[in-house]
Amino acid sequence: MTDSPASPAPLADPHLVFDPVAGDGPKDVVILGSTGSIGTQAIDLVLRNPDRFRVTALSANGGRVDLLAEQARRLGVRTVAVAREDAAPALREALAARYGTEPLPEILVGPDAAAQVAASDCHTVLNGITGSIGLAPTLAALEAGRTLALANKESLIVGGPLVKALAKPGQIIPVDSEHAALFQALASGTRADVRKLVVTASGGPFRGRTKAELADVTVADALAHPTWAMGPVITVNSATLVNKGLEVIEAHLLYDIPFDRIEVVVHPQSYVHSMVEFTDGSTIAQATPPDMGGPIAIGLGWPERVPDAAPAFDWSKASTWEFFPLDNDAFPSVNLARHVGRLAGTAPAVFNAANEECVEAFLGGALPFNGIMETVIRVVEEHDTPVTGTSLTVSDVLEAETWARARARELTNRTATAEARA
Repeated sequence: MTDSPASPAPLADPHLVFDPVAGDGPKDVVILGSTGSIGTQAIDLVLRNPDRFRVTALSANGGRVDLLAEQARRLGVRTVAVAREDAAPALREALAARYGTEPLPEILVGPDAAAQVAASDCHTVLNGITGSIGLAPTLAALEAGRTLALANKESLIVGGPLVKALAKPGQIIPVDSEHAALFQALASGTRADVRKLVVTASGGPFRGRTKAELADVTVADALAHPTWAMGPVITVNSATLVNKGLEVIEAHLLYDIPFDRIEVVVHPQSYVHSMVEFTDGSTIAQATPPDMGGPIAIGLGWPERVPDAAPAFDWSKASTWEFFPLDNDAFPSVNLARHVGRLAGTAPAVFNAANEECVEAFLGGALPFNGIMETVIRVVEEHDTPVTGTSLTVSDVLEAETWARARARELTNRTATAEARA
């Protein structure tokens, strides 16, 4: 009789704490994507809890240098990084205006700057960058032995095997509201007790519409999310439910639960952020009013909770919570995500990159709403030989993304030309 191979450990485990720099005093934190939605909310949490957290470095793309300089000054950081080289002069000018005669922080510039600060001396790196460009900083933080508070789901999705090869048990703490909810609910039992994960979705602005009814929706319609205030790309991803498909892949990678045991349910109120069903029939749900303060606090503070990080419910007021099955015909993105997740290798990178290009085309008026998923499906189908297994490299991921973006642009341009002629 031979022993069966051990099941791989999940990347995120609430029962394990990875503490790279244990000690007294505030945790040193690096915030990547500091001028975005996650970054600004994290800074607000830090400023309200100076006894718990201290920010040592910031990074941003470079589109809001005045805000970045103001953040650096308020936090007293050692290092400021900006990805866009053309933004460096304006950043230096903005910093000089705020620091006066005081020494300026170190300034890093270029596409590798975020990865450099991710590997700098700190306890926790919060990756709040949007898009697959967050992969290199994710890998840098893990390789440097930092706790990774991960809001950049794309880096895990496109580089899953690479991330799994580097991450130590307990090193990743998820910051997405759904995965922070699963993380907390999983603390209620052992891994062997888990029957399935239930990921909730608001349903976006088009909940209840058929595929035919989605044909003529506008950009303004798609950006009118009923629950969350987010950037345009993420908001469109929520309208197509691509965001939920990405979260299914992320849940599989984080918790090592098979795809057939990860369910998506529509919950319009967005009060229950996700649930875990256990083998005894119990379902543990994590619930708060819609607010990212709680997930960010879990990412930065775990295993401790940060008091008043997010609003709580007023249980003296009546409320109704609804749950509906997902319409996979109108929103095929979740099943497509399961398909590419099972293919693994470079397939998720192709899915994500093609979607990013199609969303930009939709926002620019070059593609109808239903054309987003129609084009992504075609690009995924054409990518019939994804690189898989232990041979996957960062170069493989980047090459697959480049091909997918080029093919998606070619298809969206063809669609726009055909519509113009019609």
